[in-house]
Order: sequence, then structure tokens, then C-alpha cells
Amino acid sequence: MGSMIESLGAVDATAVGETSLAGQFRRVRRTSLRCCAPLSTEDHNLQAMPDASPAKWHLAHTTWFFETFLLTQHLRGYQTINPAFRNLFNSYYNSVGDRPLRALRHVLSRPSLEEVRAYRSHVDAAMDQLLAGDLSPDVAELVALGLNHEEQHQELILTDVKYGLAANPLRPAYRELRAGHAEGEHDAPALTWFSFAKGLYPIGFEGHGFCFDNELPRHKVYLEPFRLASRLVTNGEYLEFMRDRGYSTAPLWLSDGWDTVRANQWNAPLYWEQRDGEWWQFTLDGMRPVPEAEPVCHVSYYEADAFARWAGARLATEFEWEIASQNVPIHGNFMDTEALHPRMAPEGASLSQMFGDVWEWTGSAYLAYPGYQPAAGAVGEYNGKFMSNQMVLRGGSCATPQSHIRRTYRNFFPPHARWQFMGIRLSNGD
Repeated sequence: MGSMIESLGAVDATAVGETSLAGQFRRVRRTSLRCCAPLSTEDHNLQAMPDASPAKWHLAHTTWFFETFLLTQHLRGYQTINPAFRNLFNSYYNSVGDRPLRALRHVLSRPSLEEVRAYRSHVDAAMDQLLAGDLSPDVAELVALGLNHEEQHQELILTDVKYGLAANPLRPAYRELRAGHAEGEHDAPALTWFSFAKGLYPIGFEGHGFCFDNELPRHKVYLEPFRLASRLVTNGEYLEFMRDRGYSTAPLWLSDGWDTVRANQWNAPLYWEQRDGEWWQFTLDGMRPVPEAEPVCHVSYYEADAFARWAGARLATEFEWEIASQNVPIHGNFMDTEALHPRMAPEGASLSQMFGDVWEWTGSAYLAYPGYQPAAGAVGEYNGKFMSNQMVLRGGSCATPQSHIRRTYRNFFPPHARWQFMGIRLSNGD
């Protein structure tokens, strides 16, 4: 088998048509299957908590998206392989119809994995027909939305499988640790601060290409002077917080965060466990000791906020993060590197790890930009209706396809969530 990951942005200049929308479609669809290649049939049905979904469901739902929003409406004579799939693989689109409870997706032993793969092949063949014709701008935009939607689910396949395998007492690895993927332990670069001036700054997407509706409209935000840390918070720094009784010091925590910590008996990041007095963590390569120089990840917003208070700092707002990232290249440890785990910050004098490694919690609630209008129809449910009880994260992670990320990309999760690759960068006033 070749490389497990084939990103939308990794264009092969020798492949005729690979830069076309049809070529992008084929690459994205292949990548989803590659993400699932190390999984057994049984692994495809793992759902260890309601917020996660089985890999088989991800493969089917991303297919459902193309069928529901494109083929049934824009390909004359299209016939579905199974009419029941319209409701069975719906996620949250109320305008489309009913769907099974999210927490019960693991009970879908039927259709089988083979039937889901046949469903994908059926839809892919029909999409080839659709993409071979002349597409209106509206239809082309729907295809781009479908591709970006599937890239989101590729990250979810990896993170949901990680959670499911970690719940297994055997702690089975997603894949074998290959030569060159393990890094030796070194000290992290010293943390320094970068200052940014007060001012009125433009925020939001501008230019050509795809963006989600929640990145619009572009508008101006006034910012006071602020400083941003040169790198992410490390495991070693987070261990200091833990040793200083950070999890049992109530004044550090938001009220709901304190209740969450006590109710769930949290005393460390997700996937950490002590063995003979040493901290180990579950990774997609199996159990490994916790390297102090690597970025801490799998922490909730509540934990990130409490750590920042303990450190005498705060989390950046999403607007501060976006402005600070303006001159930082969009390169980093993404899915494309195949590390599938955060890496230590490189030595250097510039802001590092702004993109890739871990999604960075911000101090901003997920709200609409001034003048925001959701798209018409069912696809308008994609982002807008979740603008409540969520916090914004920025920058992408080691499980995000690099082609998927932008400076203006707004990820969002509830403040208690931590099964994604979520981490911390400190900020404070200048």
C-alpha cells in the first residue's frame, strides 16, 4: 500500500486532470478510504461515546452528502442504491428528514461495511458523470462544500477511532509505529512573546476559493495591544500545573469547568495514565511515555483556561489569533506528514506551531460575524445553528489535511470536549 494520506493539495503535475474539480473529488474520496485502511471490519463500527461516530458511518455519511445535495437534484436519471439511506445516514439536517439518534450509530450493523463501500462506488460513478459536464457556479460550490465536508470527516475518522481504541483495555494501536516516526526527547525552545499593536483590523475571509459561511462577512474589529506566546504549551509545563494541584484549586476554574472536573474526576489530559509513577499517553501508534517537550493536547477549553490563569496569562481571542497569523506560512505538522501526533516546536525566532499539531483553544465564543447570513436551504444548517454554547479553535491539527485549513478557518466545540487534538497557546495584554 502507498502513502496512507493523499491530501487535496498534493497535486501530481503529471496526472492529467488531477487539478480539476473531478480530480480533487477522486483524491478526497481515496483519502477517506486510506484513513480507514488500517482498521479491521470490527474497528469500523466503534463508537465509544455519543460525540464520536463509527468509521463506517463517516464513510456512508460523506457519500450521502454528495447523493442528497448533488446527485438527486442535478444528475438527470440518478437512481439511489437504497432509498432508506436518505434518513439512515443523515446527520443533523432537519430540512432533509428524520435520522437515527447520534448516540446509536454503532447499532447500524446493517448495512454491512461491504454494502457501504458499494454505496460509495455507486455514488462516485454517478459523481464522475456529473463532474464530466458543465457545472453552474452554484453546483460547483456545492461540490467544493462536499469536498471540504469530507475532509472534516477524515479528521473525525482518525480522532473517533483513537477514542474507540483507547477505550479497549488492550490499548490496540491504529497502526504499527514505523521507522522515522518516533522522535527523541529534546528540550523545547524557550517560550518568548510577540507583541502586536492596537488597531482596527479586518477579520474574515477575503479573496478567491472556498470558505465556510461562518468565515464571512469580512469586517473590522478593534484590538487592544496584545502578546502571543512563541509556541504551544508543552506537556512538561502542563505537568507543572498538575503538580501544583491545578486540578484541585477551585479559584483557577470557571464554575461550569470546576463542576465538570469534579463530576468526571479529571486529573490529567485525556489519554494520560500513570504507570509506576510515570505518565504515559495513548496515541494512534499505541501507548507511549509522555514527552515533556511535545505540545500538550486533548485538553478541554476549561482546562486550557485554568492553565492560562495558573500561568498568569489568558487565551487569545480568535481575532487576535487571526491577526497574529497573517505573516506565518500555512505549513506545519498536518495529516499530510503522517505523524498523526503533535511534534515539538522547532528552534527559531518566529511564531511557531500556529498551523498544525493541535487546534488552539481561543477565548472567543462561537458567534455569527456582523451581517452573517446562512446559505439558503438545508445546507444553511451546516454552521449557523451551532452558534450557541461553543468555543472557537484555530489553526488545524496533526489530523487535519493541510489543504483544508485557512487563516480564517473557525472550528468550534463545546468547552468540555477534548477528544480532538486540542491544545493551548498563551496570550496576554502588552
